[in-house]
Amino acid sequence: MAASDHGVYAISVAAAMVSMEIQNLRVYERRGLLTPDRTAGGTRLYSADDVERLERIRDLLADGLNLAGIARVLELEDEVVRLRALLGEAAGERSA
Repeated sequence: MAASDHGVYAISVAAAMVSMEIQNLRVYERRGLLTPDRTAGGTRLYSADDVERLERIRDLLADGLNLAGIARVLELEDEVVRLRALLGEAAGERSA
C-alpha cells in the first residue's frame, strides 16, 4: 500500500476527485498551496495528502476566502500539526 504522501494520481484524476478544473490545480501549485511530486519527465503526481489538501482548499473557497487567505489558513494549520507533534514528543520523553 502506498504512503499517503506518495504521488500516485495524475493531475486529471486528482482534479476529478475534488471536482475542480485542472488549471485551478496548476494555479494552487504556483501559489504554493500544495507541491505535488514530479516524475523525471515533469508530470505532476498527486498524493492522497494532496487530494485532502485540495478538498480543504475547495472548502475554504466555498467559505469565501481568497487564495491569500487560504494560504495563511493552511500555513497556520500546518503549524498546529507541527506543534502538536512536538508536544507529543515532549510528553513521550517525560513519561519515559
